Amino acid sequence: MVLENSYKSLTKFRILYRRLSQVSNKVKWESVVGLEVHAQINSESKLFSRASTKFSSPVNTNVALFDCSIPGTLPILNKRCVEAGVLTALTLNCRINPVSHFDRKHYFYADLPMGYQITQQRAPLANDGYLEFQVFTPGFHKTPYTKKVKIKQLQLEQDSGKSLHDENRSLVDLNRAGVPLMELVFDPDLKDGEEAAALVKELVSILQRINTCSCKMEEGALRVDANISIHKASEPLGIRTEIKNIGSVRGVAGAVAYEIKRQIKLKEAGKPVLNETRAWDAVTKSTVAMRDKEVQQDYRYMPETNLPPLHIAIGPITVGCVNADKLKASIPELPEQTRRRLRDDKGLTLEQSIILVNDAPLLKIFEEIVNSRKINCKMVANFLINEVNTLLNKNEMESDDIEHPQYIGDILELLEKEEINRNTAKVLLEEIFSGNQKSPSEIVNEKKLFQINDDDELKKLCEDVIKELEKAVRDYKSGKTKAFKALLGAVVSKSNNRANMRKCAGILKDMLDNK
Repeated sequence: MVLENSYKSLTKFRILYRRLSQVSNKVKWESVVGLEVHAQINSESKLFSRASTKFSSPVNTNVALFDCSIPGTLPILNKRCVEAGVLTALTLNCRINPVSHFDRKHYFYADLPMGYQITQQRAPLANDGYLEFQVFTPGFHKTPYTKKVKIKQLQLEQDSGKSLHDENRSLVDLNRAGVPLMELVFDPDLKDGEEAAALVKELVSILQRINTCSCKMEEGALRVDANISIHKASEPLGIRTEIKNIGSVRGVAGAVAYEIKRQIKLKEAGKPVLNETRAWDAVTKSTVAMRDKEVQQDYRYMPETNLPPLHIAIGPITVGCVNADKLKASIPELPEQTRRRLRDDKGLTLEQSIILVNDAPLLKIFEEIVNSRKINCKMVANFLINEVNTLLNKNEMESDDIEHPQYIGDILELLEKEEINRNTAKVLLEEIFSGNQKSPSEIVNEKKLFQINDDDELKKLCEDVIKELEKAVRDYKSGKTKAFKALLGAVVSKSNNRANMRKCAGILKDMLDNK
């Protein structure tokens, strides 16, 4: 007996130790994530030439003599690109440098005709900014939280061309060569993929509002590089890997999450993490090795001798390419300000405001509905977030694909006036999404979908259900509360989903309690 008790105690100890070990394994690694973002500037022409930046033009048609490095050609700085860079830097709380310089960054690719890229590595346009944003992924986070990330620098630079390969040859398309970019270098202040994705979402919202970048990631207008490392608490930072050119917001979350797990798995197995560049494979949902970074590449930075220093007018300084104070005055309402306004003026929750602000077309629909009608704002937000988003996902549509967004407001007005119920609202929404051009009121009249609100008619429905479902009535009387739901369900079915169920619940309960 003593031996048996000792064995049981030992078994319990081993189970407890195993659980504690599992917990310690989960918390002993800390991940550090930093992002570098290349954002293509909204400009009709390139950074240093008049060639067009139009996307999907025929191969090698948007190429000036300077872009293909014809001897004797010189760069001419595009003022619009400087304005966009300064406006972006101001919006992101950066310190604008009154004087910045351009550098040559040397590396040799077939699609880089000059053999160097013109950038601003050593004396950039702006430094020392920060971005505050909300982190909230439904299903991943229980509640939103605020994150602040520092911005090391923002610089202007030109893009390279594009190499096209097949089995026998490589071809070069120089349409992108010289396309204007802003490179934003964020400090490694993030801890996981969801925070990284939330940062990119916020940045996209900001750049689109100030119109400095389209942020169409499918067109390469916004590209994200992520630097990731892991280390134990209180120990120095680990070896980092870089994931290049991630092309979607969810790709950022997936790539960072995968890389953190991969590095932890290597460390747990006693293997080293290599300092290397990797790519994100969106098909296999994994990162793939591209090249190692053990030997630091020497870019041989040198001043760009064909461009003078770039002067920006700030405060009392009036001489410069552009005036920073005038640009600052043009900054519109930013996403965080919109979220605060939605909560303060419209009574929305933080979660609702985050979801709407992250979806600009959906936010536009919300604003149009609540600003043109007397309607419950929370109800509108819930309907858009839950019902409209569900149907969009089901039909593989985007918010800006909705053909008649004003009809959503019509549906919600009918719902708030109790002329239809929530189930009918969903039916009407499906009709609109399937291409029905008629207004919600016309569809309701045509298909006789108006809600039954008349008390006498509702009482008759409840009486019929009580007579037909005697067993459910007996179950309810004996204390089985589920029977009441069954009776309500029968009323819904008998009325073809048209009964006012709020009224029916009260009528049915009174009838049963007094029977």
